[in-house]
Amino acid sequence: MKIGFIGLGNVGGKLAGSLLRNGINLSVHDLDAALVAAFVADGATNGESPANMMQDCDAVITCLPSPAASALVMDEMLDQVRAGKIWMEMSTTDEVEVKRLGALVLAKGGAAVDCPVSGGCHRAATGNIAILAGCERATFERILPLLTKLGRRVLHTGPLGSASVLKVLTNYLATANLVSVCEALTVAKGAGMDLNTAYEAIRISSGNSFVHETESQVILNGSRDISFTMDLVLKDIGLFQQVADRVNVTLQVSPLLIEIFKDGIEQFGTRELSPNIIKRLERATGLDVTAPGFPAEMTDDEPEAEGYEITASRSSSQ
Repeated sequence: MKIGFIGLGNVGGKLAGSLLRNGINLSVHDLDAALVAAFVADGATNGESPANMMQDCDAVITCLPSPAASALVMDEMLDQVRAGKIWMEMSTTDEVEVKRLGALVLAKGGAAVDCPVSGGCHRAATGNIAILAGCERATFERILPLLTKLGRRVLHTGPLGSASVLKVLTNYLATANLVSVCEALTVAKGAGMDLNTAYEAIRISSGNSFVHETESQVILNGSRDISFTMDLVLKDIGLFQQVADRVNVTLQVSPLLIEIFKDGIEQFGTRELSPNIIKRLERATGLDVTAPGFPAEMTDDEPEAEGYEITASRSSSQ
């Protein structure tokens, strides 16, 4: 298969890099010409435009910062969609919007997949990230060999749109955990605890989590660098809130998280690194929640290996 990849940002660039590293015939496009040039230097083809890529490629992947950006790209590609073509949306997006765009692709005879990723930029870089894929089963089986080059664990979530719902759900949980970790570390500092010891106490206890093992380290280092920004967090938790509103579920924590990140953006700017939400607490308390010995950025020590499909478990009562 010839694959087109549109969107070479923090996550997309690393995913596209996994494809190139694994010998995939790859065409790339981004508004930043320097990013495209770097991929071309490594052996990719300059896709020139979304329309050209849909015309020339078997499948086109989009990994973009917002549903609006994906819609603009689809406007350019749609005339080139025909039977056999696949659109794969790897952006974190809105269920309703991905279904709308997918319906346009299906009407032209193509196939559509929402297949967002989860696990952080450091795992996207090594091909060890998790992938959720919503589409018809036949389409999933067709693209599974490609998805296992992009990620380690791949879950077919059901029909188009299902992966997007689950992705914003997981991002909501990660955000809630980030805010609670920031509060816990700040309280530990205020209580005079050694923060290296506090980190280990959380890590070996029932309070441990993926967010703690990753983001707490760069928080304590002081870099706060996970290549993800507050505006993207606000977008993602806003999408989760939209899902809750559509199904008439009244939430308490979600609106509070939205207000916390709105305040963080007001204080520090839209492109502030998301773990720096702890600066709200540092500023309010006068505490410096850093400690020696922690890395400035996350790296994935798990060796790269061929991905595989995860099957959702079913209890015996179902």
